[in-house]
Amino acid sequence: MSAPIPARRSLDPAKFRDPKVTAKGERRASVVLSALRTLWVNTGTLCNITCRNCYIESSPRNDALVYISAAELAEYLDEIARDHLPVEEVGFTGGEPFLNRELPALLRDVLSRGHRALVLTNAMKPMRNHAAALLALREEFGDRLTIRVSLDHYGPALHDLERQEGSFAAALDGLVWLARHGFHLHVAGRAAFGREGEAELRDGFARLFAEHDIPVDAHDPVALMLFPEMDATADVPEITEACWGILGKSPDSVMCASARMVVKRRGAARPAVVACTLLPYDSQFELGTTLAEASRPVPLNHPHCAKFCVLGGAACSR
Repeated sequence: MSAPIPARRSLDPAKFRDPKVTAKGERRASVVLSALRTLWVNTGTLCNITCRNCYIESSPRNDALVYISAAELAEYLDEIARDHLPVEEVGFTGGEPFLNRELPALLRDVLSRGHRALVLTNAMKPMRNHAAALLALREEFGDRLTIRVSLDHYGPALHDLERQEGSFAAALDGLVWLARHGFHLHVAGRAAFGREGEAELRDGFARLFAEHDIPVDAHDPVALMLFPEMDATADVPEITEACWGILGKSPDSVMCASARMVVKRRGAARPAVVACTLLPYDSQFELGTTLAEASRPVPLNHPHCAKFCVLGGAACSR
């Protein structure tokens, strides 16, 4: 049976105003960085396509976040090594990361220092332009490099409606190429596309993967991540300190308890560190220019904190 689509309500303008208290005057929840295990790097907001509902507004024209260089990332990797930070994985997101010509060098630096690397990509032409470099990294570092391909739905109609006509075929072709060359693969889909429930979506992806010999377990929530939709104008409850007990959820399960993201704003002299991948533009979530400065607690003062992370249960890494 198809899941019902709930009626949408607009966000109460009194919500998410004060980082310390909610609109009802209750103490807002905040999250302490328990251990930095995942460092995200936004390689730039430029993308080869324009999606209808891209949370970061990536497009062929949006360079609000500019390309980060290998030298700039090396400073953060040096800080991790110097301060013995427990970073296990460095993830690369965009935009389309493969538009950044230094991506192979960024990946090599991360992998050669012993970290895992994860790249989020639409698997279209920009990725294939780096085929030789990718194959070399795969040969040298094996499954320590994971490629996560965005495939919004297992059928072309909804995927192409979101991205552009023909993008499903191009992404699937790239995914098949990666599978044939033995890359460690994950796929990212959209949980709310169409009227299907999660089980139906996973079954549909499983059929697609089997048809094309793609070694991704569609019923593994890490191998196939189904993300909730992100709409900052839709009404969601604010997360208070009492919510952790009510929901039976630990603050350590939320992304900003174990992750940070490096971005470089257009015109900035150097990169900055923000709380998470979801909020690169909101100044209240910019925490400093070093990982040490960015280790302070993060108040959950945004609708994405509530819907995507706490209530949606989503995470961008393992």
